[in-house]
Amino acid sequence: FISITCNTCIEPIIFYEDNNFQGRSYETSSDCADMSSHLSRCQSRRVESGCFMVYDRPNYMGQQYFLRRGEYSDYQHWMGFDDSIRSCRMILMHKGSYKIRIYEMENFGGQMYELMDDCENIQDQYQMPDCQSCQVMDGHWLMYEQPLCRGRMIYLMPGEYSIFREMGYDGMRFSSIRHITDSC
Repeated sequence: FISITCNTCIEPIIFYEDNNFQGRSYETSSDCADMSSHLSRCQSRRVESGCFMVYDRPNYMGQQYFLRRGEYSDYQHWMGFDDSIRSCRMILMHKGSYKIRIYEMENFGGQMYELMDDCENIQDQYQMPDCQSCQVMDGHWLMYEQPLCRGRMIYLMPGEYSIFREMGYDGMRFSSIRHITDSC
């Protein structure tokens, strides 16, 4: 059993090469842009506290998965995960209000709606056919491709996202959104 520690772990996530928390492990409590030098695969993971986004490609690219405190002993039984986790990002907890502006078109064009709470179906609630850009003013959000916060997702922290397509989400239609609370 080999354990690699990245730093002083305040809110660690631990990745294991094998199912049921076996094999080599990598532990971190901060962002890690490329985990390939630490592990060849990741078949189980344990989040001690806090929330993390994990990605199947280096540099926070590719398919994203949201993990909160808990144990994930077998990647095959958890919403389409594969064993190629290549980067992770710790989600800092936000205290205060939540606000996001969503836009129908790229570069903040078309219809715009300002949300301060979750929306289970953007198309039904706002009669907005598509969401192609957004501005996050307050809080951290997850935007999903399917209604009821299901399917593939994208993590949004405060900032401007003018063209989702350039972020690797070409052809993906976002249908629901929720804010990440401090109850991870």
